Amino acid sequence: MLTRYSDARLPTPHGEFRVVVYRTGNAGGLGASAVGLAHEEHVAMVMGDVSGPGVLCRVHSSCFTSEVMGSLRCDCRAQLDAALDRIAQEGRGVLVYLVQEGRGIGLGNKVRAYQLQDDGKDTVEANLALGFEADSRSYDLAAGILHDLGVKSVRLMTNNPAKRAGLERAGVVVDSLEAHWVGASEHNAEYLDTKRLKLGHLP
Repeated sequence: MLTRYSDARLPTPHGEFRVVVYRTGNAGGLGASAVGLAHEEHVAMVMGDVSGPGVLCRVHSSCFTSEVMGSLRCDCRAQLDAALDRIAQEGRGVLVYLVQEGRGIGLGNKVRAYQLQDDGKDTVEANLALGFEADSRSYDLAAGILHDLGVKSVRLMTNNPAKRAGLERAGVVVDSLEAHWVGASEHNAEYLDTKRLKLGHLP
């Protein structure tokens, strides 16, 4: 069950958004039973009136190592910032932020995958070696959030055709894909190449 739990104004370096928090499971109250890890929380960053068609949209999966700790092994923080900038420039759009660390395998396993990459595997080989799929993410929650916000169709900021397919299977109308590459560095160039070659990301 997905429930809209809280909603407030949020000034950011990219502009002023509305932050909307969604919870899975029993929404609960603000008492002790609702504190801690009893619920999984996901976020929508909303600018302007997003009800209706043609909404600029990014569906973004959490990346603690990059977005909080500043890791240069991937381009997640840069993609997050670029998406918020693009939405702010347009004045209308939504970024759905899902808790799906490491393409769905979790933080601890992502760090285990890092060690395997240091030993010579690429990002896909590392996930497979740990017994996971190359990409374990689901987009059903993103679809539920977009539906709750009144979004009728999206212009999706992604290089990943599988993300479009996942959203469409979940009932989201995708009008178009908008390329969303950010600059590569010496630390993530091989990772980005693997996404193109093995995960089908668009050039």
